[in-house]
Amino acid sequence: MASIGAPAAGFRLGIDLGGTKIAGVVLDRAGVAVAETRVASPQNDYAATIEAIAGVVAALEQRLGAEASIGIGMPGAISPRTGLVQNANSTWLNAKPLDRDVAARLGRPIRFANDANCFALSEAMDGAAAGAGSVFGVILGTGCGGGLVVGGRLVDGPRGIGGEWGHNPLPWASGDEHPGPHCWCGRRGCLETWISGTGLAADHARATGRVLSAAEVAARAAAGDAAAMAALARHADRLARGLAHVINIADPEVVVLGGGLSQLDHLYADVPRLIAPHIFADDPAIDLRRPRWGDASGVRGAARLWP
Repeated sequence: MASIGAPAAGFRLGIDLGGTKIAGVVLDRAGVAVAETRVASPQNDYAATIEAIAGVVAALEQRLGAEASIGIGMPGAISPRTGLVQNANSTWLNAKPLDRDVAARLGRPIRFANDANCFALSEAMDGAAAGAGSVFGVILGTGCGGGLVVGGRLVDGPRGIGGEWGHNPLPWASGDEHPGPHCWCGRRGCLETWISGTGLAADHARATGRVLSAAEVAARAAAGDAAAMAALARHADRLARGLAHVINIADPEVVVLGGGLSQLDHLYADVPRLIAPHIFADDPAIDLRRPRWGDASGVRGAARLWP
């Protein structure tokens, strides 16, 4: 997590910088949202992204009538070594000093963290996993991310990639899953290419030749379409294998799913069953939960980057 200076005052303002939208919220000290807004994200334009963030802050603070501390959840992370953005799938942010440029534009201290870390922090603090000693938060949306919270604190690490799992390979890959699809990061077979919403849609298209969104695949499965049901079954099995790696390493008390695919009801029944053979323990049960805050978790977690 990148930090510059000290907070301004009073309320906590959070921004979720996504690939398609920028969401903003202001939380009071009790964690109640008192102002919210959302705008489209500029595409392939770094300067416009900074201006859009500034516009969201201005709109919220005008509505609030006061300044707030500012936390921003972002794709990728600020590298502790270089101070530049790394690993963002919004690739126009990479190798840029985003934290310094936004702080300079707004003229005050800002805190940044990976968007999946913000999701995990939100759900650990007052969400679905409130009270748990350790939480792994999973984002299953356009991409795939993860965040680990232990004792109420993010585990970020010296490279700023704590909890990152989307660009690890799919574990226990079968012959027809190897080497896997090409990923934007330059590798093949990353978990993101299999278990994100984009990955689910691509897997269905490879199997059927029909190009559908993840939501359309889910809708067809609910209507009894056999090919769509098979795609969801493959996705659940791959998600279970991916989570097993995390559980065998970090052994979190609770796992919370987020992103659009967290709305798929069957995951909460199927994944615990599918994961059991891969857990290296005599008790393979896992506590898999839906998010309390849904789409708002990331932006609420960004606000909570300030105490």
